[in-house]
Amino acid sequence: MSATRASAPPARRAAVDSTGPGRSLPTLVRHLAVAAGVALLVLMASYQLDSFRNFQLATVAAYLCATAGLTVLTGLCGQLSLGHGALMATGAYALALVQNAFAERGLTAGGLLVVSLVVAVLATVVVGAVVGVAAARLRGPYLAGLTLAVAVVVPALTVTFDGVFNGEQGLAVPVAPAPAGLGSYFPHERWQLWVATAATLLCLVLLANLVRSRYGRSFRAVRDDEVAAGLAGIHVARTQVIAFVISAGSAGLGGALLAVLAQSVSPGAFGLTLSLFLLMAVVIGGLGRLAGAVWGAFLLVALPDLTHSLTNLFTLSPATAQRLEGNLPLAIFGSTLIAVMIVAPGGVQGLLSRLTRALRARWPAGRS
Repeated sequence: MSATRASAPPARRAAVDSTGPGRSLPTLVRHLAVAAGVALLVLMASYQLDSFRNFQLATVAAYLCATAGLTVLTGLCGQLSLGHGALMATGAYALALVQNAFAERGLTAGGLLVVSLVVAVLATVVVGAVVGVAAARLRGPYLAGLTLAVAVVVPALTVTFDGVFNGEQGLAVPVAPAPAGLGSYFPHERWQLWVATAATLLCLVLLANLVRSRYGRSFRAVRDDEVAAGLAGIHVARTQVIAFVISAGSAGLGGALLAVLAQSVSPGAFGLTLSLFLLMAVVIGGLGRLAGAVWGAFLLVALPDLTHSLTNLFTLSPATAQRLEGNLPLAIFGSTLIAVMIVAPGGVQGLLSRLTRALRARWPAGRS
């Protein structure tokens, strides 16, 4: 092996060095170290924040799974999806059905939640594989139309088969309380934050390593030029299906976590508007960057609070206030999207990256 590396051309030798075990291990360790640091910060913050803020942070973590998966699909692989809200609904309903099945059999152990989350991800992966195979054959508006149809059909199925999914009323999600070892008065919202953070960090570590692997390079090659990627030996259709499956699994995990947080699931929570919000969130945060998905997830949670604050500034009739709260979030998202695309085409994360490079150029390291 050493002789092969020594005789290889410089470009090839660099490629071998960048993908060998010596390179992948430090990358994994670095990602795990970052995840451990974030977990420690969340742990300390959970004791300083009130129950509502803990719940909001847990909701950010749930949305982050979906926005990170959509970033991989749209930002890295170049596939437009308007149906990720439906994929989140698939994961949420799968978890609700499994949790209810456990409850009917008298199984209430907290560890069973992990089993339910895994089943939710697997169920969404299956749906994502079916949709991904069809999506790999479509381009442009046809692909957007397919995913749009998924966003409409999946919630409608929950109403059609109301014997299983309980129609518009949805399903309750029985969740075991926090472990007794944490104390009788341990806040449930803090425990929810810990569970959501652990699941989300695991998802992000896997996605971050995927982005740095040969699969991530294949995604970017297909996004940039499908013909050139095919000529380079990349199976374009297979790569697109893999990206869709991975993105679907992340969205399913996010939907399952939302079901755990709300302890209920209904079709109204996963409508077409959610799919549009997810897409706009990843564009505003920074398309193609996992860090941008974090900004998008925060925006998804902050938007309802902003809408409520704006409506409280005016004296409105209940009907007008209800209509305003229903349409104002989309208007704010659209306005923010337009402003970001004009001021910072790379999104919030792209703007921060440019500012960081400018500061480093102005004050280089080691300058006194």
